[in-house]
Amino acid sequence: MSAALKLTCLTCGQPNRVPGDRIGSGPKCGTCGARLADGKVAALEPATLKKAVATDDLPLIVDFWAPWCGPCRMMAPEFAKASQAMAGKARFAKIDTQDFPAVSSERGIRGIPLLIMFRNGKEVARLPGARSAAEIEAFVRSHSPASA
Repeated sequence: MSAALKLTCLTCGQPNRVPGDRIGSGPKCGTCGARLADGKVAALEPATLKKAVATDDLPLIVDFWAPWCGPCRMMAPEFAKASQAMAGKARFAKIDTQDFPAVSSERGIRGIPLLIMFRNGKEVARLPGARSAAEIEAFVRSHSPASA
C-alpha cells in the first residue's frame, strides 16, 4: 500500500485520506459520498477553495471564470476534456468570479479566464487566456511531479 493522500472533498469541504494506490479506483468522501478524483470539474465556493489549497496532496487546477465571459464559456469544454484526461493525477475545479468577487482581489486576478495551479499549499503557476485541452494538460504536466 502506498502513502495516503490528503484530499478535500470539493462537494462538502471535508478532509479525506486516500491510499495513493487507490486514487484511480474512484475513492469517495467518507462524509457525503461524493467522488474525490473522478475527472469531473467541480464548482467551488471560496471556503472550499481555501481548504483544498491548504491540504490537498494532488495538484488542484482552478479555472477563474464568469458566465458573461465569452472566452471562459468557450474554454469550458476544453477544461472538462483536460480534467478527464488528467483524472487521478490532478483535480480540476472552477470558481465563478462574478458570484465571488472577493476571490479575484484576494488572488490578484486581473483578467479571466485564468487557470491557477495549486500544490502542497502554494500557488505553483498561472495560465491566462482561453486554452485548448492539450495546452491545459501540458501546463499541468510541466508543473507537476514526474508521476503526472
